Amino acid sequence: MADVFDAYTLSAAWDEMFEAPGVPRHAYEPVFATLEHLDPAELRFRVDQVARAFTDRGVTFALGGEERPFPLDLVPRVIAAAEWNVIDRGVRQRVRALEAFLADMYGAGAVFAEGIVPRSVVLTGGGFHRAAHGVEPVNGVRVHVAGIDLVRDTDGRFRVLEDNARVPSGVSYVMENRRIMTRTFPGLFAEHRVRPVDEYPARLLAALRAAAPTGVTDPVIVVLTPGVANSAYFEHALLARLMGVELVEGRDLICSGNRVRMRTTAGEQPVHVVYRRIDDEFLDPLHFRPDSVIGCPGILNAARAGRVTIANAVGCGAADDKLIYTYIPELIRYYLDEDPVLENVETHRLDDPDRLAWVLDSLDTLVLKPVDGAGGKGIVIGPQADEWTLKKLHATVKANPRGWIAQRPVALSTSPTFVDERFAPRHIDLRPFAVNDGNDVWVLPGGLTRVALPEGALVVNSSQGGGSKDTWVLADRRLEPSDGLRPPVYGPPPTDVRQSVADRQTGPATEQQQQQ
Repeated sequence: MADVFDAYTLSAAWDEMFEAPGVPRHAYEPVFATLEHLDPAELRFRVDQVARAFTDRGVTFALGGEERPFPLDLVPRVIAAAEWNVIDRGVRQRVRALEAFLADMYGAGAVFAEGIVPRSVVLTGGGFHRAAHGVEPVNGVRVHVAGIDLVRDTDGRFRVLEDNARVPSGVSYVMENRRIMTRTFPGLFAEHRVRPVDEYPARLLAALRAAAPTGVTDPVIVVLTPGVANSAYFEHALLARLMGVELVEGRDLICSGNRVRMRTTAGEQPVHVVYRRIDDEFLDPLHFRPDSVIGCPGILNAARAGRVTIANAVGCGAADDKLIYTYIPELIRYYLDEDPVLENVETHRLDDPDRLAWVLDSLDTLVLKPVDGAGGKGIVIGPQADEWTLKKLHATVKANPRGWIAQRPVALSTSPTFVDERFAPRHIDLRPFAVNDGNDVWVLPGGLTRVALPEGALVVNSSQGGGSKDTWVLADRRLEPSDGLRPPVYGPPPTDVRQSVADRQTGPATEQQQQQ
């Protein structure tokens, strides 16, 4: 092996690239053959190229108050077609179960009456909103976009770590990672039949159009952003531009008479679908936080009246609750009459006094997570925590068992990552994105692979200093591309698409889009 792999050692975790020291897995053989001939100086040059390209395009994230280019590692994650088939079926199944649960929870409540999920679990969760009761989506879709976080265990099996049904983010990195990788290692794409990811904006736009209120055949769709200060603003602007819709802030919207309109240079225009990237609490100050200045007062009333669709629907955060996560396998069996394709990580609820006592005595061997946590915040990994942290955790969990779950530590799979001028194993996860149009759940072939860059770290979130990898899903050579597969398109949209976007009425957010 070349010098960059000389110090690479396999651990007890599943290694994505190597099945034995120096022996790459079949899917990775072309990748390894390319990388082993590159010296550290050449690799460093390409890493710097990627960082400059991301900075120029505004693909950044905020860490410690500083905007930085999102770290993209040079080694892609390669997933064989057979493996992806399992992931695809499992994610689609999970989204269908979440949809059924949310409809039941805000409707008849049969899941409570039959004792599958205690009503108290939902009512005490932070994501449940009584104001969402009675808001019936036109096509039965509440979770238009979902992000399901997966990890691979030591046996090589994918398991679900958590569900994201409220405002899942990160898909812009998937598309930008692919754009950059095709320019950094163009030869590798000639040796792999990698499924493209550029179809996502069209799929999302189709799902949003399908969710338009009854009687609206040509809906006006907007992307609602908190503004430029939001860490995911680049994604908001990118999706709006690629879908050819307006990017708006709350101050650009007006709601009166249960109708939503947006201010434009040509006057007020009706709005039929709002793809919101704002949390529930800030969306409508009439129903939630009255001090919110980034939402639109009255928009929830308009949704209840059937005049506008909010995607994802208000109240989807109830499915994000990590305590609800522990019930998902039972919900799949209850609503779909199927066994889960993807199992959960071993997780313990703390509602039973005996189990709580066992968890409190075993904090140094478990991972404790707050049920309403996001971005890796609040997680305590017992084997890595010091005595003071464990003591404080003991008191916190004992005082509020409902607010926590306990999990067995999972040795997240590792992948070669370029650090300190060589390749070293780093833990990774995978977030596939699913789009639901009411007729089918489509899963983006790839998803976001996140990397925990510090040695030994298990928290992969970018807010905690993590990076990412381009995720390659290999096409099945036995199948004809009759399922909509198209050649990858990574350049600007065709002229006719650009012209059609330019012909649309422009609003105050257009300048923000052009700056991106």
